[in-house]
Amino acid sequence: MMAALVAAIVIYAIYKRVAVFDEFLSGAGEGLYTLKQILPSLLGLLFAIEIFKASGALDLMTFALSPLLSRLGIPPEVVPLGLLRPVSGSGSLAIVSDIFEKAGPDSFAGRCASVMMGSTETTFYTIAVYFGAAGIKKISYAPFAALFADFVGFAASIVIVSRFFGR
Repeated sequence: MMAALVAAIVIYAIYKRVAVFDEFLSGAGEGLYTLKQILPSLLGLLFAIEIFKASGALDLMTFALSPLLSRLGIPPEVVPLGLLRPVSGSGSLAIVSDIFEKAGPDSFAGRCASVMMGSTETTFYTIAVYFGAAGIKKISYAPFAALFADFVGFAASIVIVSRFFGR
């Protein structure tokens, strides 16, 4: 399918008398410029995530929050996901994989984790990449609004899974 799409684009460009290769090189150059703009933010974010995980802070926060969240009906297995999802997509995926291995994908925790992954965003990564690419320096209330949306997504996933599947 991809080969057919590329062929169709090239055929259409030739029909319109567009210098396909020149346009490709121009687009690649713009892509490298964008990469140059966002790379410092992205590297800083990835470094901070690794420090957070390696320091044991994620495990400590999980341990501290688990008793309270368990009383609220939130499975302790998804607490690390709730803490790491706004920061790291790959870290979140590793946590979900671990939940699936330990509790199972059809368990309450597995279903909650699945819904959380689908209804939340890697907020800080998105802000770093897109605001960096657009050259926005003053991000104002965007992180707070996005984190609130993530919180609502987490809470809604627990409620929805509880209502549809029970515990």
